[in-house]
Formats: sequence, C-alpha cells, structure tokens
Amino acid sequence: MKTILVFLLVSLYHAAAADHPQAEISNGAIHARLYLPDAQSGYYRGTRFDWSGVICALEYKGHTYFGEWFDRFDPRVADIDFTNGIAAGANSAATGPVEEFSSANGKALGYDEAKPGGTFIKIGVGVLRKPQEPNYDRFRRYEIADPGKWTIHKAADRIEFVQELSDSAGYAYSYRKTVRLTAGKPEMVLEHSLRNTGRRVIETTVYDHNFLVIDKQPIGPDVVVTFPFDLRAARPMGNLAEVRGKQLVYLRKLEKDERAFTTLEGFGQSAQDYDIRVENRKTGAGVRIVGDRPLSRVVYWSIRSVLSPEPYIRVRIEPGQESQWRIAYTFW
Repeated sequence: MKTILVFLLVSLYHAAAADHPQAEISNGAIHARLYLPDAQSGYYRGTRFDWSGVICALEYKGHTYFGEWFDRFDPRVADIDFTNGIAAGANSAATGPVEEFSSANGKALGYDEAKPGGTFIKIGVGVLRKPQEPNYDRFRRYEIADPGKWTIHKAADRIEFVQELSDSAGYAYSYRKTVRLTAGKPEMVLEHSLRNTGRRVIETTVYDHNFLVIDKQPIGPDVVVTFPFDLRAARPMGNLAEVRGKQLVYLRKLEKDERAFTTLEGFGQSAQDYDIRVENRKTGAGVRIVGDRPLSRVVYWSIRSVLSPEPYIRVRIEPGQESQWRIAYTFW
C-alpha cells in the first residue's frame, strides 16, 4: 500500500505539472515564466524555500539560465538521490533563484521556543507545526498550519507577491517580493520588503539558492565563477574544483553523485563584495548577480546538472519597522 501511495503521489505530481499556476513576463529581450504560490496546486509546496519568485524558465537571446535540474520528483527523498538519475524531494525540488529564510541560529523563527505540537514560522512559507524531533531539519517537510494570505499582482514585465502572516507566539509580518524585468536592459531585479507587524523582533538570515542551469550544459571546466575578492575555500573540493585568486574553477566534469561543495571566505563588510559572475565559456552565456547588502556568508554547491552560489545576508527588524533589499541579475 505504501508503494502504491508513493507511485500515485509521483504520478499526480507529473500529471499536473502543466496545471500548476504560472505566469509569463517579458521586457522584449528577456522572457521568463514563473510558478505562483498555491497551497493546493502550486509547483513548489515544500517548507524550505520561499514560495514566491520560483522561476521555471528564463530566456535571453536564445540562451536559457534556469530550469529543472533534476530528472524526477520523489516524495520519499529528503534532499536529492542519485540512485536512478537525479531525484529531488519535496523541500529541494525548486527552480530558479529561490530563497530560504532562517533564524540567527540556522533554524526558523520561534522553533526553539515551540513545544512539540506547537508552531513556528518560516518566512515566505507559513506557520509550521513542530513535531517531536531532536532538532530542526530544513529537509523535512513540516505540516503547514497556516500558509498565510498570498496576494499576487501581475504586469507585462513584473510580478509582485505579497504574503501576510501572523503567529500566536507574537511574530507577524508583511512580506513583499517583486520580480521585475528592467526596461531596455538584459536585467532581472528581485525587490524585497519585509515589514514587522508583530510584537517580537524579527532577526533572520536569508540566502539565494541560485539554481543555475545555463543552456542545460553539464557542470565542468567550461564553467567559471568569479567574485570581486580573493577566495578561500573553507573545505577542499578534492579533484573536482578549486579556488584560484578571485575565481572558482572546475578541474573536470562532475559525474554521477559528485558534489563540489564548500563555504567561501575572503569577503569584507561592504556590499560591493556581493557581486558574482557565472559564465559557461562553451556557450558564451553568463549572469552577473549583484546584491545591495553586505554578505554574511557564502556557500557554494553544485552537482553535474546545476550550480548554486549561495550568498547570505542578515536582516533585523524591530516591531513596526521595515527592511528592504534587492538583487539584480544581468544576463549575457
């Protein structure tokens, strides 16, 4: 019965793929398609990443930059599995530059104070139910007690997502995220606003898990990632990749279940260090990612089908106050 249930879940997921709520935007040069938040039929319904701004496709001058990097969705998988192709679980099966909010200690707002059966908050997702468990697990799909209220405003070249949410523990917010294509430029901007409407301080870190799938090319020596500062890798990446000055380079093509993964150090306290360039030199396509906040951490992760520089920033908001930040993507 369990096997049959899993089969049905996977079948329903793929059968409904074309029916997930979505929208298209364009500025004449860039064409992008986004999945929309929906608790019943949305493409992404995990409890890890922000539900807004999930970009399933983006094209510029015949080149593509985002898309599915896994072969199939499997609800039995916690993160990813390489047994038969690449399978992604509910919390990891996302596309595009998705973002994850965590508390200062890497968990979620209110998680430590909540008792089993109580609730905590994941910004951009909702109010989650805490089970009996030893520690928070970002790869676990938690029960969603309240997804909040989502409002979506569409225009030809932009989509604005607004989530309003409150929790009995005193956390409440209005989160606004706009995906906008700049007129006359090969640029996409993610504009964020988080207003604290509760009685407790919101202190969070947020990073962008840039699932880059440039021209669907395999990850290897054709790819070069450049930062504005001299890099130090906190952990070696073996014979897969290494840092050379300001660049991260691949020594060979990634295969099977290989992962090039490390934490990158060397950035300073200026927002000027939030400037990442990724290029596939075989196809000539690339993207520059620029944020307007200082980095607090940089993680780098990649497998054979996708690469993800993950820049973190810190956000602290007193009750009644608002914080804003933006990330710009320039494509070539």
